Amino acid sequence: MDPVTRVPGPIGQRALLITTLAVPLTGWTLHALTLHRRLAAERRDPLTGAQRRAAFEHRAQRLLARHRQDALLCLVDLDHFKSLNDTHGHAVGDAALAATGERLARWAGPHGVVGRLGGDEFAAATRVGTGAIEQHLQALVDALHEPVPTGAGPVAVAASVGAAVPDHLGIHALPALMRGADVSMYRTKHSGHYGWAEIEDLQTPTVNGRRRGRPGTALERAA
Repeated sequence: MDPVTRVPGPIGQRALLITTLAVPLTGWTLHALTLHRRLAAERRDPLTGAQRRAAFEHRAQRLLARHRQDALLCLVDLDHFKSLNDTHGHAVGDAALAATGERLARWAGPHGVVGRLGGDEFAAATRVGTGAIEQHLQALVDALHEPVPTGAGPVAVAASVGAAVPDHLGIHALPALMRGADVSMYRTKHSGHYGWAEIEDLQTPTVNGRRRGRPGTALERAA
């Protein structure tokens, strides 16, 4: 007789019970892993690796609330991105976006957060040591101006950067800080220098959270 069938009753019953329970547990484990990966993919932009807007805002606000004395928020726009796409093609444009996401992540560090707000717009929140903010911002500008390697050779890129320092402004609410960073970025757009938000920048009228008058906004709908 087959030795498997001669296992004593109680032992055989326990083995069968364990095997029976393991099947649904394994199924639930795989389901949970799949669900986790799906949720992570929904929170993260696949091209750049940056968080999508909602996930970025949630994590950035938490970082700003926990680290009031040494937090830093930046907005970033790639300069002349449409021209880059038109001249070199969308594959090179995608390479520039992917490089920007990677450079921002490296700059923000493991405890920072990077978001892609849409198109060629990015945001990053991180912590900076006392007295090192200007050096940190200049390092970001330098990194974002490094040529992007492509199959056809390196391609020159540039980006505009606007910064908001919560401790300097005396405010830690993310929407106001993003408004200030946005205004300062456009004040120095295409200059090769970063912008620095001042308190009066926080009062700039906006449309749907964007500085009034910037592309994609309508003056008559100002909030």
